Amino acid sequence: MEIFAWAIMAFAAIQLIVAFVNVVWQPLFNKKADTDLFVSVLIPARNEEQNISNLLVDLQHQTHKNLEILVFDDQSTDRTAQLVSDMAKYDSRIRLITSTELPDGWLGKNYACHSLAQQANGEYLLFLDADVRAEQLLITSTIAYSKKHKTKLLSIFPTQKMLSIGEKTVVPVMNYILLTLLPLALVLRSKFVSLAAANGQFMLFETKTYQSLYPHKLLKAEKVEDIKIAQLFKKQRLKVACVSNNNNVSCRMYSNYDESIEGFTKNIAMFFGNSYVMAYAFWFVTTFGFIVVLIALPIKYFWLLNVLTIVTRIFVSIASNQKSSQNLLFLIPQQLNIGIILFKSIVNKKHKKYLWKGRFVE
Repeated sequence: MEIFAWAIMAFAAIQLIVAFVNVVWQPLFNKKADTDLFVSVLIPARNEEQNISNLLVDLQHQTHKNLEILVFDDQSTDRTAQLVSDMAKYDSRIRLITSTELPDGWLGKNYACHSLAQQANGEYLLFLDADVRAEQLLITSTIAYSKKHKTKLLSIFPTQKMLSIGEKTVVPVMNYILLTLLPLALVLRSKFVSLAAANGQFMLFETKTYQSLYPHKLLKAEKVEDIKIAQLFKKQRLKVACVSNNNNVSCRMYSNYDESIEGFTKNIAMFFGNSYVMAYAFWFVTTFGFIVVLIALPIKYFWLLNVLTIVTRIFVSIASNQKSSQNLLFLIPQQLNIGIILFKSIVNKKHKKYLWKGRFVE
């Protein structure tokens, strides 16, 4: 058992180092960009009447003015389409595209993104989820960053807004997993496909590159299309960057505990190379590893493990632009919820059904 205890201590140290690297490596976003570039902002929307108007207003106030805003209404049953149509009357840059059907073999969001890209005219394609909020400098600064680093795909993990206790015990676990396993600097600098990451809430493509591949079509049935697209670009030797802690973009992904749990079941395995064995190993080590250390090693290592765990959480919170005190307060329920998400993910996979935006997807 002693060897397992030392392995747990080593893994905790590695997590701390990776989290620290993600704090230190915070990319600088220049506020100046080529304002002549024409940018297509592409928004897939399904039943987003609570969010879509806020995002459209944010986009109208961007410092980057040379853009078009295309919204794909994915068979919404609420007032999403009407709200977009009303705003389009007063801003010619806004255009509503209405879906009549979802073709066989496609997932809804993938089809929406592909359809939007086909009608876009910009030199850059910026895909945003409808629940994102965008500060005025978002497009200007990210275009400048993409041009400077010659990225073909730039993705951002928005600052997550969490209002309910349920959200606070679930949503931060994705940042915890990602930012303790993957130094984001290597997404840009390394050619290894395994070091790929992306978030579909914000994905900025160079149009020529996107249209040479049409990745949403290639991956039309993928539930976790964002990460798959990043991996595809890496395989094609195309530069990808993924960053966190950008104050210009935020998002409230879910409104309660149940939505948060269900939402993460479809993508948690992807953080571990689609291996549930690795996912459960991570969960057991980070949740119950202290018991092994307490039994097999002198007491000082138990306390050292606790210190490593707490400092790691603080670093992850800083890198995620989240409150450290809040994540420390909910550390135990967050760990338990990783297990719950994994269990529900396996159940959903067994039955080949995930619930997403009111649709069951296999």
